[in-house]
Amino acid sequence: MDKLTKYRTLIKRILSDLAALVNRQPTPGVETLCIFDDERGHYVLLDLGWSEDQRVQNTMVYVRINNGKFWIEEDWTEEGITKDLLKAGVPNEDIVLAFQHPEMRPLTDFAVA
Repeated sequence: MDKLTKYRTLIKRILSDLAALVNRQPTPGVETLCIFDDERGHYVLLDLGWSEDQRVQNTMVYVRINNGKFWIEEDWTEEGITKDLLKAGVPNEDIVLAFQHPEMRPLTDFAVA
Protein backbone atom coordinates (compact mmCIF):
# COMPACT_ATOMS: atom_id res chain seq x y z
CA MET A 1 0.00 0.00 0.00
CA ASP A 2 1.45 3.37 -0.98
CA LYS A 3 1.80 6.19 1.54
CA LEU A 4 -1.14 8.25 0.24
CA THR A 5 -3.54 5.30 0.33
CA LYS A 6 -2.29 4.42 3.83
CA TYR A 7 -2.82 8.00 5.03
CA ARG A 8 -6.34 8.17 3.54
CA THR A 9 -7.30 4.91 5.20
CA LEU A 10 -5.79 6.00 8.52
CA ILE A 11 -7.55 9.37 8.76
CA LYS A 12 -10.89 7.82 7.80
CA ARG A 13 -10.48 5.19 10.52
CA ILE A 14 -9.51 7.78 13.15
CA LEU A 15 -12.44 10.08 12.33
CA SER A 16 -14.90 7.17 12.12
CA ASP A 17 -13.77 5.95 15.53
CA LEU A 18 -14.17 9.46 16.97
CA ALA A 19 -17.67 9.76 15.48
CA ALA A 20 -18.65 6.39 16.97
CA LEU A 21 -17.34 7.50 20.36
CA VAL A 22 -19.28 10.79 20.28
CA ASN A 23 -22.43 9.07 19.04
CA ARG A 24 -22.45 6.72 22.05
CA GLN A 25 -23.81 9.63 24.07
CA PRO A 26 -25.50 11.76 21.43
CA THR A 27 -26.97 15.18 21.92
CA PRO A 28 -30.66 14.90 21.00
CA GLY A 29 -31.26 16.44 17.58
CA VAL A 30 -27.54 16.63 16.76
CA GLU A 31 -25.71 14.16 14.56
CA THR A 32 -21.95 13.69 14.38
CA LEU A 33 -20.95 13.11 10.77
CA CYS A 34 -17.83 12.13 8.85
CA ILE A 35 -17.25 13.69 5.46
CA PHE A 36 -14.51 12.16 3.33
CA ASP A 37 -13.27 13.48 -0.02
CA ASP A 38 -10.42 11.21 -1.14
CA GLU A 39 -10.11 12.87 -4.53
CA ARG A 40 -9.31 16.29 -3.04
CA GLY A 41 -7.86 15.10 0.28
CA HIS A 42 -10.37 16.63 2.70
CA TYR A 43 -11.56 14.86 5.86
CA VAL A 44 -14.08 16.42 8.25
CA LEU A 45 -15.82 15.44 11.47
CA LEU A 46 -18.74 17.71 12.31
CA ASP A 47 -21.82 18.09 14.46
CA LEU A 48 -24.96 19.07 12.61
CA GLY A 49 -28.57 19.55 13.69
CA TRP A 50 -30.63 21.43 16.22
CA SER A 51 -30.31 21.67 19.99
CA GLU A 52 -33.42 23.20 21.47
CA ASP A 53 -33.98 26.30 19.30
CA GLN A 54 -30.34 26.68 18.25
CA ARG A 55 -28.80 25.51 14.99
CA VAL A 56 -25.70 23.39 15.56
CA GLN A 57 -23.00 23.34 12.90
CA ASN A 58 -19.67 22.65 14.53
CA THR A 59 -16.52 21.45 12.79
CA MET A 60 -14.72 19.29 15.34
CA VAL A 61 -11.90 18.12 13.05
CA TYR A 62 -10.78 19.18 9.60
CA VAL A 63 -7.72 17.51 8.11
CA ARG A 64 -6.29 17.82 4.61
CA ILE A 65 -3.78 15.52 3.01
CA ASN A 66 -1.59 17.89 1.03
CA ASN A 67 1.78 17.07 -0.56
CA GLY A 68 1.93 13.77 1.31
CA LYS A 69 1.38 15.35 4.73
CA PHE A 70 -1.50 15.67 7.16
CA TRP A 71 -2.49 19.31 7.50
CA ILE A 72 -4.47 19.66 10.75
CA GLU A 73 -6.67 22.68 9.94
CA GLU A 74 -9.08 22.34 12.87
CA ASP A 75 -9.05 20.06 15.90
CA TRP A 76 -11.38 20.53 18.85
CA THR A 77 -11.01 17.00 20.23
CA GLU A 78 -9.94 16.54 23.83
CA GLU A 79 -6.56 14.91 23.18
CA GLY A 80 -6.05 15.96 19.57
CA ILE A 81 -5.84 13.69 16.57
CA THR A 82 -2.13 14.38 16.26
CA LYS A 83 -1.68 11.93 19.11
CA ASP A 84 -3.59 9.27 17.15
CA LEU A 85 -1.51 9.92 14.03
CA LEU A 86 1.75 9.60 15.94
CA LYS A 87 0.53 6.46 17.69
CA ALA A 88 -0.24 4.98 14.24
CA GLY A 89 3.35 5.58 13.16
CA VAL A 90 3.04 8.82 11.20
CA PRO A 91 6.34 10.71 11.51
CA ASN A 92 6.33 14.25 12.92
CA GLU A 93 7.62 15.60 9.60
CA ASP A 94 4.39 14.41 7.91
CA ILE A 95 2.13 16.43 10.24
CA VAL A 96 1.54 20.17 9.82
CA LEU A 97 -0.31 22.01 12.59
CA ALA A 98 -1.99 24.29 10.05
CA PHE A 99 -4.15 25.93 12.73
CA GLN A 100 -0.90 27.43 14.06
CA HIS A 101 0.33 30.66 12.48
CA PRO A 102 3.13 29.88 10.00
CA GLU A 103 5.62 31.84 12.13
CA MET A 104 4.81 29.63 15.13
CA ARG A 105 5.19 26.29 13.34
CA PRO A 106 9.00 26.18 13.53
CA LEU A 107 8.61 26.26 17.33
CA THR A 108 6.71 22.95 17.28
CA ASP A 109 8.04 19.43 16.81
CA PHE A 110 6.12 19.11 13.55
CA ALA A 111 6.49 20.09 9.88
CA VAL A 112 6.22 23.78 9.01
CA ALA A 113 4.56 23.07 5.61
